[in-house]
Amino acid sequence: MPPEQSLNNLSTTSVDLTEIRKIMKLMDEHGLSQFQFEKEDFNLKLKKGTDLEEIQKLLRSLPSGGGQAPAPVTTVAPALGAPPAAVSEPDAPAGEEISSPMVGTFYRKPSPDDPDFINVGDTISEGQTLCIIEAMKVMNEIKAERSGTITQICVDEGTPVQYGDALFRVQ
Repeated sequence: MPPEQSLNNLSTTSVDLTEIRKIMKLMDEHGLSQFQFEKEDFNLKLKKGTDLEEIQKLLRSLPSGGGQAPAPVTTVAPALGAPPAAVSEPDAPAGEEISSPMVGTFYRKPSPDDPDFINVGDTISEGQTLCIIEAMKVMNEIKAERSGTITQICVDEGTPVQYGDALFRVQ
């Protein structure tokens, strides 16, 4: 049963355990780690597996020299030629984040021989295709929801992405 059909059966006032189990089964079948459904005064949010955002927040909150884990990170960064200030670079590009609407594999171009859809510095318009996310052998075009200029591409070609991962920054 497609997810849309089972969602139509959800009541806005309550959801029984069997409906939640059906949603969880659909999440498993489609390889989803997060699910959110909102309708009028009803909001259902499900997550399973490791919460990567919480782990990233925890890692950022660790002191830079206080424990054993941060020390190798500090040692590795200079070995790769990156200055210690590189930790703050992800926050450096200005603009609004465009996040992944689904789980899948990120592609910057329609096929290996074609040019990238967009590059840093490109001006985009609402509705323009920015990338493709492959999910279960289906290529899903991700379109811009607003106009602006690309200030950062946050994901490398062929990288797996989760729902909510930053794909681009637009100013």
